[in-house]
Amino acid sequence: MARSPSSTSQREPDDTDRQDPHAVGGAPENSLEFAIGRQVREFRTRMEMTVVDLAKHAGLSAGMLSKIENGQTSPSLATLYRLSVALNVPVTAFFRKFEEQRDATHVRAGQGLTIERRGTRAGHQYQLLGHTVGKPIIMEPYLVTLTEESEVFPLFQHTGLEFIYVLEGAVGYRHGNKLYDLEPGDSLFFDADAPHGPEDLRRLPLRLLSVIVYPRHES
Repeated sequence: MARSPSSTSQREPDDTDRQDPHAVGGAPENSLEFAIGRQVREFRTRMEMTVVDLAKHAGLSAGMLSKIENGQTSPSLATLYRLSVALNVPVTAFFRKFEEQRDATHVRAGQGLTIERRGTRAGHQYQLLGHTVGKPIIMEPYLVTLTEESEVFPLFQHTGLEFIYVLEGAVGYRHGNKLYDLEPGDSLFFDADAPHGPEDLRRLPLRLLSVIVYPRHES
């Protein structure tokens, strides 16, 4: 005898039963969905819970939880609340990574900020290409140009690390007690607390990319 439709077991539909209009495929890493999913996974692993464990405690299917953690769907506020209760964290905790500041600086050719650096002489041009904001580490990328009129300046010496990459020209670059022969395509990475700088300008103009990294000292 055929079973009547009314005798079929019923369950309350969860997020997997609906077509989510906000569902996304392959969410980019800076998307809200990706940020929420990353936080959910981080809290879950911190509590040593499996996907099945958390899904059970939050009243979700394991498949839906997997989609949330992978940033493949946008969970409703009700779902986020159930997850927050199961993980014992406030709902706002899921948005922290998304709300963190992500800086980007776009500098078009020739439009870097021209600045004066300690030890700069006539014909030495420094163009600052970007800087970090509110981070414990300061990074300063420069495009350095030395022309025919350049004067060789006293060696630099400062805290942190420095990376230089020669784009044009040739130079004998001093670091400590050693002189390095650098031509286009050559690079040098060094501790900046040793005396350093372009000592022998062999082929001009000289253009090089200089990246300086050092810790921020709070005042």
